[in-house]
Amino acid sequence: MTALDVPAWIARAAERIAADADRLTRLDAAIGDGDHGHNLRRGFAAAAAALPGDGPPGRALIAAGRALVAQTGGASGPLYGTALRRAGKALGDAPEADAAGLAAALRAALDGVRELGGAAEGDKTMVDALAPAVAAYTEAVENGATLAAAATAAASAAERGAEATVPLRARKGRASYLGDRSVGHPDPGAASTALLLRALADTAGEEP
Repeated sequence: MTALDVPAWIARAAERIAADADRLTRLDAAIGDGDHGHNLRRGFAAAAAALPGDGPPGRALIAAGRALVAQTGGASGPLYGTALRRAGKALGDAPEADAAGLAAALRAALDGVRELGGAAEGDKTMVDALAPAVAAYTEAVENGATLAAAATAAASAAERGAEATVPLRARKGRASYLGDRSVGHPDPGAASTALLLRALADTAGEEP
């Protein structure tokens, strides 16, 4: 596959998040508001439903981002919505999201999340999964990998990043109020980010 089917990616992400919503909510109950999974399930279902039937992939991502902001409660709606809208703007009106274009889109998504949330790697947030994913994807593309191979590398890096949040002390968001009690729990935002990136790898690995 040389170009990403954005509607298929968002639809697959909605499926993965819906299937894992209870686990995400349990993770959030330990260090947050206890609504992350259920909020995201509603938001990504809305995002999938809001996708246009045709048009450039950048516009599809912008539409998905807007739906997420409108339908997802808590901090996750603005963060994920910003990520998708920034990615869409980076793609612009290009007719396809090829490997290099998606690298730029993922970097823009990460920049948007960092700017909005003020988080860096090590703060026990979704950035701990997204930043290594973007780095892994970019490195793979620069080394000549296909979109599918680069997406798989990104998903694996995101999953490792999410797991690496367990021993961290939260420094951003509601979890930061717990201090040392946040140690020993995975960050729910990093866990859901890993699902989004795994959905990307799923979709990129399919035959066109």
